[in-house]
Amino acid sequence: MSILGITDLATYILGTVVIILTPGPNSLFVLSTAGKHGARVGFAAAGGVFFGDLTLMLAAALGVASLMHAYPIAFDVVRYAGAAYLAWLGLKLLFTRGGQTQVTAEAGSPQQAFKQAFGISLINVKAILFFMAFFPQFVDPTYPQVALTFGLLGLIVQITSLSYLTLLILAGSQLVKRLAQRRWLATLAAKLTGMLFVSFGLRLATSK
Repeated sequence: MSILGITDLATYILGTVVIILTPGPNSLFVLSTAGKHGARVGFAAAGGVFFGDLTLMLAAALGVASLMHAYPIAFDVVRYAGAAYLAWLGLKLLFTRGGQTQVTAEAGSPQQAFKQAFGISLINVKAILFFMAFFPQFVDPTYPQVALTFGLLGLIVQITSLSYLTLLILAGSQLVKRLAQRRWLATLAAKLTGMLFVSFGLRLATSK
């Protein structure tokens, strides 16, 4: 039995929640931005993640993943470029004095936070392959409106993601005053964030 063409809805929701809760550069950037600049800028970053993921979903639906499979060099080029970008963000946090880098300074405005989060989301090329592999498992091929089914699956992902990011933003924004009073903690947080971004870049570059 399917609901609007979605088979095993409960399993799909459970899988989506587990995937969203897995730490990654998107959620880390939103959390660190909210912690540094407050909830307003954090929600702008969350908006960038939302539209970045939406773009990847549309790209997957239009067959970009198939093209990447047909031309592996295209996947590698985008993968290495994305890895370099993540590593660059991390290194700026690691080696700039006091952790005050252009990475966090640029994200101080909602517009810049949105742009950076959007860019970080777009370089996650494996998400395209994931959406192509994950969604079809829960689609009833006999349902006449398959496009509607894919749209609902994507909507569930986005709602789950925004709910999680909202929790991170509310938690992160509470850190602003505490970090302001303890500058060494702000510096330590920036260094740890930089190390994580570098590790994300390395993992993206070395994964197959």
